[in-house]
Amino acid sequence: MPPDSALYMLSELFKVFGDPTRVKILYVLLESELCVCDIAQLLGLTQTAVSHQLRVLKNSKLVKFRREGKSVFYSLADDHVHSIIAQGLEHVNE
Repeated sequence: MPPDSALYMLSELFKVFGDPTRVKILYVLLESELCVCDIAQLLGLTQTAVSHQLRVLKNSKLVKFRREGKSVFYSLADDHVHSIIAQGLEHVNE
């Protein structure tokens, strides 16, 4: 059995996936790196709402960002995030 601290962190990670807006953001980031304004437009959300959810995703180490001038572009943090989404979709579509 893993230590309680590791299980706690795992449960916190899965909580992040419990919000449909965050899952949608992760899904659009599967395709390409995007700025807040593009994510907001694609999902029909305000930039404020997207920024809030991106902060949660960033704190959970699911997305990363880079600055280019005044613009900030977001992408999936690594291949693990892509795998989690892909396996989750495969599971629910069985």
